[in-house]
Amino acid sequence: MFDNKILLITGGTGSFGNAVLERFLDSSIGEVRIFSRDEKKQDDMRKKFANDKIKFFLGDVRDVESLRSAMRGVDYVFHAAALKQVPSCEFYPMQAVKTNVIGTENVLEAAIEHGVDRVICLSTDKAVYPINAMGISKAMMEKISVAKSRESGKTSICVTRYGNVMASRGSVIPLFLNQIKRSVSLTVTDPHMTRFMMTLDDAVDLVMYAFQNGESGDVFVQKSPSVTIEILVEAIKSLMGVPDHPVNIIGTRHGEKLYEALLSREELAASQDLGDYYRVSPDGRGLNYDRYVEQGEKNISSSVDYNSHNSKRLGVAEMKNLLGKLDEFQDVGVDFAR
Repeated sequence: MFDNKILLITGGTGSFGNAVLERFLDSSIGEVRIFSRDEKKQDDMRKKFANDKIKFFLGDVRDVESLRSAMRGVDYVFHAAALKQVPSCEFYPMQAVKTNVIGTENVLEAAIEHGVDRVICLSTDKAVYPINAMGISKAMMEKISVAKSRESGKTSICVTRYGNVMASRGSVIPLFLNQIKRSVSLTVTDPHMTRFMMTLDDAVDLVMYAFQNGESGDVFVQKSPSVTIEILVEAIKSLMGVPDHPVNIIGTRHGEKLYEALLSREELAASQDLGDYYRVSPDGRGLNYDRYVEQGEKNISSSVDYNSHNSKRLGVAEMKNLLGKLDEFQDVGVDFAR
């Protein structure tokens, strides 16, 4: 499907964009456009990959004109640009709105205008039952994507939603490794907190699955294992050979949850189980409110959500095996037999 096609990645200088490039550059894809506002990261990628298939576009999803310029001739879009730091978005919620909500509408409008075939929008588990500004803005991003899919013509719009991508920008694993290397205490919020865990390759696989199997308006979720922060810390300390490294419990930060959900109970009741994935199709009802009164969903009342407290829970050994897939642990020469 990607033979000689042009792919645009918004926020392409981030962890996801780099992972996509690693996957695609040896394929028959025609061109990959990296769209972002950070010229330093673009220059770093230009030097790292040194590949003529990569084209760099400086711009911001808040600026629809810069998107229109980058979107000309594009076949597919992976929309990864977002503000993702929970505490930062709590203090500056309008910045989250401008990037995650208005920015998404700009991306979709530009894609529809230029006749893009497919757009995959990347979301997060924090969009389900959101309690923080980042999650609320990503929930609105999903609503905008599904709403636009109803009027997008030839442009198919899908959403992928996933949990913590291990070792991605701003995630806790690089923080813990840095603290161990600096011989300072690991800062743990709540040891009983649970989070879904997936690798960057898993994130790319999810986007590719949605790309190949999605109908416009679909939301896709990959079934993922979860772990407590306590088990994650124990696994990292074991792999790094510092089982007695001190831990400082600092308490929950601004806007954090005890656990995350990947599907609400309403979504799970309406979802399609595809084995390794769930598909949630868009609600096809219109604005005829009588139908909402007359035709409810009885099975929603008996359904539960899909969250990091009731999903498969990893132990220390399983977490160590998962961490072993990360370059960060390969670089330090960890003995995984230990």
